[in-house]
Amino acid sequence: MSGPILVFGAQGQLGRELLDLAGARGVEIIGLGRAEGDIANASAVTASIEREKPRLIVNCAAYTAVDKAESEREVAELGNVKGPAILAAAAHRAGVPLVHISTDYVFDGTKQGAYVETDPIAPLGVYGDTKARGEAAVRVAAERHVILRTAWVYGAHGANFLKTMLRLANERAELRVVADQRGCPTATVDLAEALLAVDTAIRSGETPWGTYHFGGQGVTTWHGFASEIVDCQAGLTGKRPVVTAIATQDYPTPARRPPNSELDSGLFARTFGYRASPWQARTQKIVEALLKP
Repeated sequence: MSGPILVFGAQGQLGRELLDLAGARGVEIIGLGRAEGDIANASAVTASIEREKPRLIVNCAAYTAVDKAESEREVAELGNVKGPAILAAAAHRAGVPLVHISTDYVFDGTKQGAYVETDPIAPLGVYGDTKARGEAAVRVAAERHVILRTAWVYGAHGANFLKTMLRLANERAELRVVADQRGCPTATVDLAEALLAVDTAIRSGETPWGTYHFGGQGVTTWHGFASEIVDCQAGLTGKRPVVTAIATQDYPTPARRPPNSELDSGLFARTFGYRASPWQARTQKIVEALLKP
């Protein structure tokens, strides 16, 4: 199977990480931002696929403003439902497999253990609902698809929790962080590696199509994650703010968050032969990369 990997949403943190990693590996890859690759624009999507003739399409594009989605349902539906449906249909017509990134927010977070792919979905808000409907649209439109659910994504690119904590650790003496939501922090570099592993499997002709979970190794809370970030940066900056645990009810937001976002990544590891690094090790490396001269 020849041709490049074509990435929609390449301006986001995962898209930029994937382009960097693929480029370093000598993998042919083309990234499209919204200006030239708006997934809700059917003619633009079709033209991009016809022009680039990709072997694989990766959809990193999405509406991800969880709280704003509560008052911007139509915009969220455009990015998370209509866009993926258009992209999946175009990929199917072109005979190109599609990898679509989804989220833990399709679950309500009430399960005691880690979520597996067959657990029933029950989104709590507009963002999760639109992402769930986007998954459904992809399943209907594109027979050859991999839907990859992930959670708590962070990395060197874009805006994310780790970079916010680094900024606040430099500005404040105390950080108040929610301690009753748990999940698996997932580095974009691991997600990018996972996507390349899917590409390898597809080129070998051995891909079981369907839905998979992929998250960092290990489980923590937002408070635990913040504490690790502060510890990692302290030796480099000399700043060590107090990280105070608070309850979700002490930090009200327009959208409800799942209290449990833990994803079981075992099926992905068994199928594609790749498992993410422990989140603490990745956090240390990313903090050092961002802060060291």
